[in-house]
Parts: sequence; structure tokens; C-alpha cells
Amino acid sequence: MRTSLSLIALLFAAPALAHGPTPIKVDETILIAADPKTVWAVAGKFDGLAAWHPDVQAVKATGGDAAGAERDVTLKKGGALKEGLDEYDAAAHKLSWRMSDPNLEAMPVSSYSLTFTIEPAAGGGSQVKWYGRLYRGDTSNEPPENLNDDAARAAIALYLHNGLEGLKKKIEGK
Repeated sequence: MRTSLSLIALLFAAPALAHGPTPIKVDETILIAADPKTVWAVAGKFDGLAAWHPDVQAVKATGGDAAGAERDVTLKKGGALKEGLDEYDAAAHKLSWRMSDPNLEAMPVSSYSLTFTIEPAAGGGSQVKWYGRLYRGDTSNEPPENLNDDAARAAIALYLHNGLEGLKKKIEGK
């Protein structure tokens, strides 16, 4: 009887021990010496990422700036990201999109949703935020190092950081 109770307890405990990945949050912010309207004019088009992001070779988009639009982002390092636009709010200077189809060679994540906002900064200029949630490339309990939480977080954080630096350089010319 005691063995049966131990076995039952183990069966109920196993699902609790075998958990998958938790969402990873990333958040990058930069101050740009230009008003939000000027920054939005450069960064506010869903198909315009290649014009200011130094890691992006090209963007092929369909659907304009309406929710449901799609784009293929070709990276300079190789590979492409497929993304779908969830929200476009020109008045609020806000775009939100998600990964439509994972490409682990291009980015070590299985999914992400990202939001890009431009707000007036205290003291003038703009505060540009690019943030989101993602899941590592391998969602099993023991992912390889190149597809684990740290690899996913580092890759997306670098992508967002480089993009914001590229936007700042494009607008400020520095």
C-alpha cells in the first residue's frame, strides 16, 4: 500500500516538475533629440525598418500599416524574420507586431511580440521604447546553450538596441 501511495504522489508531482519555459521580457529605451512627430516620420511605417535599422538588409511587406499586415525582414547576418502587425496607432506613435513563423537560424527565439512607442521626453526630444515578450528557441526543459533563455534574451536585446541606435543616428546624424 505504501508503495502505491508513493507512486501516486510521484505521478501527481511529475507535471509540476516538468515545466516549460517562462516568457522573457526585453525593454530598450533611447532618447532622441527630435520631437515625436519627426521620429515617427522616420520610424512609423511597418515596411520602413530597413531605412534605419543597421542589422536589416531589406523588408518586403504587404498590407500597409493596417492590423494584419505582414512583412519579411531580411537580416544582414543572414536569415529572415516573418512578422505580422497587430496594432498601428499613428496618433499615439505606437506599433505592435509578433513573429509569425520562427527561424532559429535568424533569431534564437520560438516566438515574440514587440511594441515600439515614441513619447515626448522630459526636457524635450523623444523617448523611444522598444519592448516585448519572447520565448527561447528551444522550449524543451533542457535547451542547448544556443537556444536557451540567455541566448534568446541577448539576441533580441541586441537587435532592439542596435535598431534604436540606428534610428538615433539616422535622425540626429551623429
